Amino acid sequence: MTRQPNDRQREHQANERTFLAWLRTSVALIGFGFAIARFGLFLRQLRLAITHQETPAHPIFNSENLGLSLVIFGIAAIALAAWRYDRVFWQIERGDYRPNRFAVWVMTAVVMILGILSVPLLLVRDRETITPTSPPNNLESDR
Repeated sequence: MTRQPNDRQREHQANERTFLAWLRTSVALIGFGFAIARFGLFLRQLRLAITHQETPAHPIFNSENLGLSLVIFGIAAIALAAWRYDRVFWQIERGDYRPNRFAVWVMTAVVMILGILSVPLLLVRDRETITPTSPPNNLESDR
């Protein structure tokens, strides 16, 4: 049975929609990564402004590393999406399309790992109380 030209067109359009979905996912990962990294920096600067003490950051499990990991993974996902789009394009043209779930499982595994690594950032709180180190200026005590 031969395929109609409309069938091929629909297959290519579905391939493009799939590519765009991967692209949106990649942009979201990059955006979340940037937000997580910058928000962690903001919280450290806020604590420094309030307590006048530098907050020690964990060398591995910190928001900057998690955010950077998400950005790098988002960039890699864009490359994977483009590769997958091109591969499916030529399979459709040759008429020998074979679905492959490997990329989906890789994406799922990496996002789950990054999500699990973010749990300690949410659960672990500093044990110190936030108190200013210098008393506020009192104009009446200066008289």
